[in-house]
Amino acid sequence: MSNQSLRDHVIYLLQGGGAHLDFDRAIADLPKDLRGSRVKGIPHTPWRLLEHLRICQWDILEFSQNPEHISPEFPIGYWPKDDAPPSEEVWDQNIQTFQKDLQAMVDLVDDPATDLFAPIPHGDGQTILREALLVADHNAYHLGQLVVIRRALGAWNDS
Repeated sequence: MSNQSLRDHVIYLLQGGGAHLDFDRAIADLPKDLRGSRVKGIPHTPWRLLEHLRICQWDILEFSQNPEHISPEFPIGYWPKDDAPPSEEVWDQNIQTFQKDLQAMVDLVDDPATDLFAPIPHGDGQTILREALLVADHNAYHLGQLVVIRRALGAWNDS
């Protein structure tokens, strides 16, 4: 497999290709009044999942590029305190931030100057390839949870 072919496969996963769910589809058209709704037996709301996804992806991206980056305290720093977004503007802004950071990870993987296999100098063995796959895997897991919540709230259309 060529280096570009590997990059293309990873980007495909990051963007929701194959069996992975596309972020834009998972989050699209969620009614405002359901963004902070809980479903019995499920510990998260759509807002909590969106914020968790945003924070984790940002943290992984920053770690991948910035030797001065300090990660949030685990696990408390990776989850919002509230079940609902403080405003519609914050909801929309966090969607845009997630999309921007996802594109930044795609761009990092797609850049021929990025050695996907080299250990990140300020890490302890991580590579850009590992971090990109972590983003794809983590996003897929929690987007699946979001769809389950949306189905339980009656706010998901399979078509």
